[in-house]
Amino acid sequence: MLRPAGLDNTRVAYVKTGGGISETWHTPDCPALAITQINMEEGSKRVREQDAWARGVFPAAHERLRKAAAARPADTAAQPFVDALSELVQAQADTTGIVVLHRWVEILERHFPPELPDRTHE
Repeated sequence: MLRPAGLDNTRVAYVKTGGGISETWHTPDCPALAITQINMEEGSKRVREQDAWARGVFPAAHERLRKAAAARPADTAAQPFVDALSELVQAQADTTGIVVLHRWVEILERHFPPELPDRTHE
């Protein structure tokens, strides 16, 4: 139920996946507001804990991948996959956030180029 804005009311607004905006007004004693705040705080805490764990573990996992990739014979059918994965993981290691989509595409295009039309069979 939407409530008019009051001096002591709280507005909770968020952008939906499809792009729409949802907003709800809560009175100070609203149980749904308390639950929303608890859930947001817990979710934020979980994300911080997961991020800290991943930052601690990532360098060793990256090194294991590097060693495994170097130990593979270079002439196998899996080599483009190994090379692409190694480069994607290195791209992640080089950033503090996420590897953006255009970087993924650059790497994948390099290792798996699109098939060009065969002009000899026109």
